[in-house]
Amino acid sequence: MGILDKISDVSRGASDKAKNISEANNLKRKILYEEERIVEIFTDIGKKYYKNPNEDPAALKELCDDIDTRRRRIKKMKFELNGIRGCKVCPKCNAEVNERFQFCGRCGARLPDIEDDDFMSLEPNDYYTESSNQVFNADSTQNF
Repeated sequence: MGILDKISDVSRGASDKAKNISEANNLKRKILYEEERIVEIFTDIGKKYYKNPNEDPAALKELCDDIDTRRRRIKKMKFELNGIRGCKVCPKCNAEVNERFQFCGRCGARLPDIEDDDFMSLEPNDYYTESSNQVFNADSTQNF
């Protein structure tokens, strides 16, 4: 292998790294946008309810469905982001595990796979927004 081949390999590796960094930054930006939009939708729900507490719940259901759609997008984008980083995050203990593995080395839980039938299911009314560093639980009045 000549010096030119080595230089070519190094430049290809640097190009791939730059592409991965760019893709990761784009995903992070999209996740942040979706999280900010979820907070805005919650605000809209609160305003609508405050102005008319007896309003038909179907009007608020559309906004709630929008939140769930955005949460699913965020879940998929985080999975893709972790794939770029070469890892998966355990749904039980939040450990980062090499993407080659199917089970967590810490707790033994099965790791998520985008091909799973239940991959796009959501946790019951809990979500995390990185922009606010808070976990909101729609089932209680307490924020963690």
